[in-house]
Amino acid sequence: MNQCKLIYIHDPMCSWCWGYTPTWLKLKAELENKLTVEYKVGGLAPDSQTAMTQNMKERLESTWHKIESELGTQFNFEFWQKNQPRRSTYPACRAALIARKKNKESEMIEAIQHAYYLNAQNPSDDSVLICLAEQIGLNKNEFTVAFLSDEVNNELKAELQYTRSLPIHGFPSLVFLREDKLYSIEINYKDWRHTYNQIIKLLD
Repeated sequence: MNQCKLIYIHDPMCSWCWGYTPTWLKLKAELENKLTVEYKVGGLAPDSQTAMTQNMKERLESTWHKIESELGTQFNFEFWQKNQPRRSTYPACRAALIARKKNKESEMIEAIQHAYYLNAQNPSDDSVLICLAEQIGLNKNEFTVAFLSDEVNNELKAELQYTRSLPIHGFPSLVFLREDKLYSIEINYKDWRHTYNQIIKLLD
């Protein structure tokens, strides 16, 4: 049993991950006593200071509407008027890695998602992430030093290299690891039991 692990591959700024969150949290709660559950960041978009093109903005806003329509997920569409969006999610991924070391990874992911999707803040901005780190109880100065360090950047590169070696096709993805074998797990965005049953069969 201890040799089994479920890996959740996500990006803190992935809108489909936000849509999947309620179902994922139910699934995670049901599985935590049965196997190890581990988060890994996937890294949707590298560091960039370039403003998002109008075409990209419209495409992403359309995706938010699609997720809202299909899953009932709440979004604050004021984000697109209040911010100058950039296609840059690596900073949010680094923030998640730093929080992981303090056993606050889930809290950081939730803080980033709420800031982005509900409060119309931009987690591509360092200042937003530093503020969120402080809000979840991390030391502001320690977080800032780590956030800007080569060490954490190298850790992110290594994690992205690992996640890209897994049998995934985007985010979110689930991969079940049993001894040396990897199994891609089908995600059902609305029904945690569908995914749960797949995993339980692999545990037998």
